[in-house]
Amino acid sequence: MIRRGMLIIFSLIALNTYAQNGKKKQVEKTNFRVQIFQKSVDTEIELAEPDPEFKNRIPISAIVRDSSTVALKDLPRARKIDSIWKQELTNSDLFETMHKSVLEQDYSEVVYTELPTDTLKARLKNLNARTPFNIEYNPSLESVIKSYLKRNKHAMERLMALSDYYFPLFEQELDRYDIPLEIKYLAIVESALNPRARSRVGATGLWQFMFPTGKMFDLDVSSYVDERMDPVKSTEAAAQYLASLYKTFGDWDLVLASYNSGPGNVAKAIRRSGGSVDYWDLRRYLPRETAGYVPAFLATLYLFEYAEEHNFQPNRPDVAYFETDTIRVKEMLSFDHISKITGVDKNMLQFLNPSYKLDVIPFVKDENYTLRLPRPSTGAFVSNEAAIYEYVSSDLEKEKENLPQYVKTEERIRYRVRSGDYLGRIAEKYGVGVSEIRKWNNLRSNNLRIGQYLTVFPRKPVVAQQSEEAETRNSNNPKVYKVKNGDSLWSISKKFPGVTVQNLRSWNDMNSNTLRPGMTLKISKG
Repeated sequence: MIRRGMLIIFSLIALNTYAQNGKKKQVEKTNFRVQIFQKSVDTEIELAEPDPEFKNRIPISAIVRDSSTVALKDLPRARKIDSIWKQELTNSDLFETMHKSVLEQDYSEVVYTELPTDTLKARLKNLNARTPFNIEYNPSLESVIKSYLKRNKHAMERLMALSDYYFPLFEQELDRYDIPLEIKYLAIVESALNPRARSRVGATGLWQFMFPTGKMFDLDVSSYVDERMDPVKSTEAAAQYLASLYKTFGDWDLVLASYNSGPGNVAKAIRRSGGSVDYWDLRRYLPRETAGYVPAFLATLYLFEYAEEHNFQPNRPDVAYFETDTIRVKEMLSFDHISKITGVDKNMLQFLNPSYKLDVIPFVKDENYTLRLPRPSTGAFVSNEAAIYEYVSSDLEKEKENLPQYVKTEERIRYRVRSGDYLGRIAEKYGVGVSEIRKWNNLRSNNLRIGQYLTVFPRKPVVAQQSEEAETRNSNNPKVYKVKNGDSLWSISKKFPGVTVQNLRSWNDMNSNTLRPGMTLKISKG
C-alpha cells in the first residue's frame, strides 16, 4: 500500500550493518528488486538477506515525503567523468566559429614553420591513396590547414573530444549505407558537432537539414520535437541523402559540394566550366560558401588523421564512449523531473536528448518518443518505472495547462491575409524570412491585400488559423497566463503557437517588457 507523502523506493544493495548520526535501525527482510517501506525521519533501513544478483546495481534511494525530490544515485564509474569533460561535451559555442571560418576563409599564404610544405605534400599523398577523395596538394588547401593549426587549435581539440561521443554513431550508419567513413568529418564542418545548431537560413542539426529536405527523409517537426536535431535519426537521414547524391554524381568531392549547395548549383558549375567534373576546376563557379566548404572538410580530415603529429591534446573522457540506452516513454516527462529522479544533470539530459525543444518529452499515440540516459541510470529507471510515472504524472498535471498544444509542422500551408497583417508579422509567426515569403509567392513588393492567399513553408509549428466566427467567439473569453518566476515575454510566447511578443504587449497594453511573478497576461485577442 503506497501512502502519499511517505514513500521510499530503493534497490536491493546490501550493506553491512551500520549506524549514522545516532539514527535508529529498522531491519527489513527483502527478496524483491524494489520494496516500499514506511520510514520515520530518524530511522535508517537495513536490508536483511539481500539478493546477491543486485548487489552491484545502482543504489536507488528516493524519498517523496515533504520534498518533491526523487534521486537515483549514479555508479562510481560515471562519477569519474570530470567536470572539464562534461563542460566540453555540453558546450555548443563552436558552431558560429566554424561557420564563419568557412564563409570568410582567407586563402592568402600562412606562415607556419612547424609544417613544411614538403611534409604536408607527403601526408596529403598518403591520405589521397587511402581515401576516395581527391586530396591532392594545392596552395589553397595548404593555407586552410595552416590557418586551422595556427588559429583554431584549441577549437579543434574540443571537437576531437566531442568526436569520441559522436563518431561511433556516425561510422555505424555510414557503414550501413556503404559510405566512406571519412564523411564523419562532414558533420564537424556542417555543425561543429552541435545537434541544436541552426544556420541563418534555417538549416538545423548535426547534418544541417533544411525543413523540406528533412521531410523528404521523414524527419518530423512539431511543437515539442525537431527530429533534425536527433543524432540517430538525422545521421541515418544524412547517410541516405549522401548515398542518393553519390548515385547522381559518382564522385565524393562533388557529393560534398552538392550536399552544401544543392545538386542544381553543382550541375550549373559543371556547365559553366565547359563540362569538367573536377571539384578544383568547378570551385570558382560555385557559391562562396561551397568554395570554402570542401577545403574546410579536407583540412579537418587532415588535422584529425595527423592529430598526434601536431600534438593535439583534447580532454578525453575516462570512458571512451559514453554508453547510453533508450527508454520508450509511456507518459509525458520533463527534463526537470528526469534529472531529479535519475540524478543525471539537466545539461547532460539536453545533450543526450537534443531533439526535445522544450525540455519535455511528449507522449503521443503512434509516436515512438524515447528518453536516452547513461546506461546505469537506464536500468535504475526501468526497475522503478511505475513509481516514477506515478510521481511525475501528479506533478505534471499542474503544469500541462501552461504547455503548448502538440502540433506537427506542415510542409506547406495556405495563409489568408487578414486585417492588420503585414509580411514581417506573418514571417515571424511561421519562423521564416520576409524575402522567402516574397519569393514563394512571386511578390514584387511588401504590399498585401485583405483576403489574399499566401503559400508559406513554415519552420515552426503553429495552430491552424481559426475561422473568423471562432475568433470572434473566443475573443469574448480570452485565455490568460499567470506569470511565473523566470518568465519573459519571449519565453511565454513560445509556449503558445502563433503568439508573438508583439501580440502579448498589444493585448495587455504594455509599454515595456517588464514582468512580475503573479501578474496575469491575456494570451489571445480580446
